[in-house]
Amino acid sequence: MDLPINVDVLCGGELCGRSTCLIIDPIHARITHLVVIENEFPYLERLVPVNAILNSSPKSIQLRCDKTMLSDMAPFKEAEFISAGPLDAPLPYGMPYLIWPYGLYEGPIVLEHERIPAGEVVIRRGTSVKATDGRVGKVDEFLVNPQNDIITHLFLREGHLWGKKDVTIPVSEIERIADDAVYLKLEKQVIAALPTVPLRRKWK
Repeated sequence: MDLPINVDVLCGGELCGRSTCLIIDPIHARITHLVVIENEFPYLERLVPVNAILNSSPKSIQLRCDKTMLSDMAPFKEAEFISAGPLDAPLPYGMPYLIWPYGLYEGPIVLEHERIPAGEVVIRRGTSVKATDGRVGKVDEFLVNPQNDIITHLFLREGHLWGKKDVTIPVSEIERIADDAVYLKLEKQVIAALPTVPLRRKWK
């Protein structure tokens, strides 16, 4: 199963959002959730369990649920409200308006946090991919075994020296997956010799 990032997401054949990132269990190289931003107000991102994915292609992902069920799924981000507190010093030039992070009045400041399950990481399209001797490109998408949601291959795309092609990296050659990058066991020269396929779509 081709599980792309930043593509249309369908609910019952109807457009309901867009994939923004994947939640990955880095220990077992397993995808646990897809994050989908709704295409209607208030445009919230939702945590979609991977077993809710019916099928996918390089251009879209089909879910087993409808829009109502998607809107009932847990939000990916949660808000935290903290008090701004009173302004401790006068504003320069007597400007009578609010300047973040200071406030003229006591009131809340809203901070958002991503709800990432413990021990798991977020992978976005464009996340850096690093060989043992330096950066080689960006994450494009993953190939996943639909029977167990285990990642089988990483598609590396753009930013490498051998042109605008997808390079297929077996999961066995991934050293570790972190929030900031995917780290490979291979050197750049070895990666350049791996099988490549032509680009199938443009970045959006």
